[in-house]
Amino acid sequence: MSKRLIVLLAGVAAIAAIVAGCGSSDDDSTQSTADNAPTKPEFIKAADAICKQGDGEIEAGFEKFAEENNIPRNQEPSDAQGVEIVETVIVPNIQTQSELIRGLGAPEGDEKEVDQLLDSLDEAIEAAEEEPKDLLAEGTSPFGDVNQEAVDYGLRVCGQE
Repeated sequence: MSKRLIVLLAGVAAIAAIVAGCGSSDDDSTQSTADNAPTKPEFIKAADAICKQGDGEIEAGFEKFAEENNIPRNQEPSDAQGVEIVETVIVPNIQTQSELIRGLGAPEGDEKEVDQLLDSLDEAIEAAEEEPKDLLAEGTSPFGDVNQEAVDYGLRVCGQE
């Protein structure tokens, strides 16, 4: 599988994972009390660790898919194979990362910003599920804006392409 596709998909997953960890006002499980809320540096460190692990799992999923489908390393997958990768490797991984980061809780005082990131991530995941080809075409990733939000928040691994 081409390095370009792997880097693109891993970057998308990393960004989505960061955004997912921010928490939603609609989900009480993402809200923390002041006593157990992580500090912003703790949150960033933990979220970035989740994203780093998720990126590795996505890369391993790509490699496994390429091997199972006899795709040479120097060859890009077909459009149908790319869609299958998005549906079976990328989106499920991003959803898992989201759940793990959501479990961290939001840093005290950052609840609204984290909620916005989570809302953006949810929208991007829905868009990726509806139009998986958008993750494969240059300049059409539904995760672009949320990735920038993650970087602006201070995430170092999540949100990086």
